[in-house]
Amino acid sequence: MKPAIVITGASTGIGLETARLLVESGYRVFGTVRGPEDAARLVSLGADPLIVDVTNADTIESAARRVAKILQDLPLIALVNNAGVPAAGPVELADLREMRAAFEVNVFGTIAVTQSFLPLLRRSRGRILNVSSIAGRFVCPMLGPYAASKHALEALSDALRRELRPAGVDVVVIEPGPVRTPIWDKVAAIDSTRFSGTPYEHSVRNVQRAAVRSGRTGLPAERVAEAILHAITMRRPPARIPVVRSRLAFFMLRHLPVRWADRKAGLGSERRPTLQPADRPGRITPGLTARLTSGW
Repeated sequence: MKPAIVITGASTGIGLETARLLVESGYRVFGTVRGPEDAARLVSLGADPLIVDVTNADTIESAARRVAKILQDLPLIALVNNAGVPAAGPVELADLREMRAAFEVNVFGTIAVTQSFLPLLRRSRGRILNVSSIAGRFVCPMLGPYAASKHALEALSDALRRELRPAGVDVVVIEPGPVRTPIWDKVAAIDSTRFSGTPYEHSVRNVQRAAVRSGRTGLPAERVAEAILHAITMRRPPARIPVVRSRLAFFMLRHLPVRWADRKAGLGSERRPTLQPADRPGRITPGLTARLTSGW
C-alpha cells in the first residue's frame, strides 16, 4: 500500500489542490471535509474523505481511529494541518465570539488534530506541516484577529518541533501570501457596516477591498501544494517555507524597523512623508495596503 498522508480542510482551495497533487504523486491521501458533496469531490480525485469538524473532538478521534484501522502497520508519513478561517477588524472593536471561533479552528483545531494523529506519526517518524500565513510573521492593521491566530500557530509549531525532535517527528510551517482560493469570498462577505460611525469606518472597508483584490489576483493554490509536497519529500526541509511572489520583498517586510512599519501601515504618528496626498492620519487607503502586499 502507498505511504499515507492526512490533510485537513481538503474541501476547496489549498487543501483540495494538495490532495490532488499528492494523489498524482503516488500517495494515499485522507482528506478531512465537512459534508458529503465535498467528500464526493475527494473520492473523484482518488482520495479518502474523512468527515471531520476540527472543533469537534469526537469527529477528530473517530477519523484517527479509522485511519489507524485502514493503515494497520503501514506508515502515516505526514499530517498537513490546513483547515483555517479568516477573521478581521480592529482589535479595539473585535467581536470576541468571532475571534474565539477563529482561534478554535486555526489554533485549537490544529492542536486537537495533531494530538490525535501523533501516535501514528511517532511510529513512522513522520512530519507535521502546519499551513500558517505571512500574517503569522507580519501584521497588517484590521487583520489583527487573524494574524494573532497565525502567530499562535507559528509559536506552537516551534514548540512542537523542539519537543518532538527526540522522537524524530519534524514540524514544518508553510507560509502562503495571497492565494487564489474561495476564502476570499468569505472575506468579501464579512459585514463591515458594524464599524460605521466609528474611527475605523473607512479603514476597515478599504483594507477589506484591498485584501480581497490581492487574494483574487494572488498565486494559484497549486504553488502552495507544490511547496507542501516539497516539504514532505525533501530530506531536510527548512522550518519555514514562505510561498510568495518575491522572497526579497517578504524578507524586507519582516525586517523593517517596527515604527517605520507602523507608519507604512497607516497607524504611525503624524510624520508620514511617504504617504500619498490623499492619505490621511487614521485612515488606510486601498493604494497603501496594495503597496504593502503587492510584493508578497
